[in-house]
Amino acid sequence: MEAQNPPQFAYRLPQAPGSTEHCRVAVVGGGPVGLTAALDLASRGIPCILLDEKTTVSTGSRAICYAKRTLEIWDRLGVGERMLEKGVTWQTGKVFHGPRQCYSFDLLPETGHHYPAFINLQQSYAELFLADAAAGKPGIDLRWKHRVADIVPGNDGVRLSIETPDGGYTLVADYVLAADGARSHLRRRLGLDFRGQVFEDRFLIADVKMKADFPTERWFWFEPPFHAGGSALLHKQPDDVWRIDLQLGWQADPEVERQPERVIPRLKAMLGEDVAFDLEWVSIYTFQCRRLDRFRHGRVFFIGDSAHQVSPFGARGANSGVQDVDNLIWKLDLVMRGEAPDALLDTYDDERIAAAEENIRHSTRSTDFIVPRSATARALRNAVLELAGEYDFARRLVNSGRLSMPTTYRDTRLSTADRDAFNGGPPPGAPAIDAPLDDGGWLLPRCGDGFTLLGFDAAPALPAALRDRVALVDLPCNDLFARRYDARPGTTYLLRPDQHVAARWRKPDPEAIAAAYERAMARAA
Repeated sequence: MEAQNPPQFAYRLPQAPGSTEHCRVAVVGGGPVGLTAALDLASRGIPCILLDEKTTVSTGSRAICYAKRTLEIWDRLGVGERMLEKGVTWQTGKVFHGPRQCYSFDLLPETGHHYPAFINLQQSYAELFLADAAAGKPGIDLRWKHRVADIVPGNDGVRLSIETPDGGYTLVADYVLAADGARSHLRRRLGLDFRGQVFEDRFLIADVKMKADFPTERWFWFEPPFHAGGSALLHKQPDDVWRIDLQLGWQADPEVERQPERVIPRLKAMLGEDVAFDLEWVSIYTFQCRRLDRFRHGRVFFIGDSAHQVSPFGARGANSGVQDVDNLIWKLDLVMRGEAPDALLDTYDDERIAAAEENIRHSTRSTDFIVPRSATARALRNAVLELAGEYDFARRLVNSGRLSMPTTYRDTRLSTADRDAFNGGPPPGAPAIDAPLDDGGWLLPRCGDGFTLLGFDAAPALPAALRDRVALVDLPCNDLFARRYDARPGTTYLLRPDQHVAARWRKPDPEAIAAAYERAMARAA
């Protein structure tokens, strides 16, 4: 797929202008988050209509770093391997101060994982692969060039006014998922606003196509010799494209700085005068760390950038959006089936707001370190960087973007607190850890997309009422599971459908399992 020739999605008008149509779920926005939501809904048998006013994928690299947990979610939806095959796998990086390397790091030194710490993949490819999967999935109605002009929520449904080149129509949805991005039109129509802060600095992003022998690593410079006083970031992408970020300062004029005659000299200073390259895409951005007060508004749910924004350092934007979907859809499925109370949907707010706060906190700290607000803060940062070359404690203080990790829902009402002693393993609220199985498979795909009970060396007795609702996976109590799950014979984990831990025990009784299941369904007192 060439940047100059992106694929065009077919437009069609399925309804006569002026008509009214009903659907179970409407997904507004055809980016990575909206398409992931549509695939997850379809995987659970919930038909949906996806609406987007564009007819092609995004231009430029935009979101490029996809984390291990996001790849595991996409694997469950059938697109993980395609992302991995095309993406550039990486787990190591280097941090520089001026011309000097401070230190290097490895994000996943342990072997025995299906997916790597990160892949780099242009957002346009991610969208294309997700759209291809959605186009072939029964239950997903993709409507490109269908613009949502207005939204009117009600107690028993949400009324959407749709505009197309051939006229408008009305769509009444039981639920609406707003995945229409940072400039969300639905958010504005509902009179909702972000709270948080905008950082006074500007950064240049450039996609550069070139043959280069840089290693497949994340390289970050503080005050590089080729870009005095700023910062720089270099990432490899597929198709010999490299992503370069350069700090410009708050006074930089965005319109002037995106012109090739300004961009190319900056890139030559970094890469060398003799390096041949083509400039594929340029953008200027400003940091924003903000979120909505609430992500659920009755039957309307905000997911991804429509709900929260963070700085790009740390790769927390698209990854957290995909994890919003992973948190919400299983809850929506159970409520729509009548198997769980509406209160389960409120926990989307509880858990993903906590995740957004965690991401905003990390993102804000990264920004404060990358862009010091005073001479004193800059002097302190530079002192830390000088010490980081020799001392581990200083390396832990360097913050060039704390890279995305899945959130542990520590205070969720859906978890059952430990009653037994554990010295490791994922605690209640944390995502399960993948591991290779003796038959050549992997643990997380074996768990599927429902409630799962992991039993180590001794299968626990499931309550009769749960035998058709909870899958049982028997696992050996070997050294790997002892390390990753603190497993002993009889150790048991109850996983939610999003593969976060609901409860764990050393040797549970059926009553304890039943009580933890009820709590995870938001039915506990």
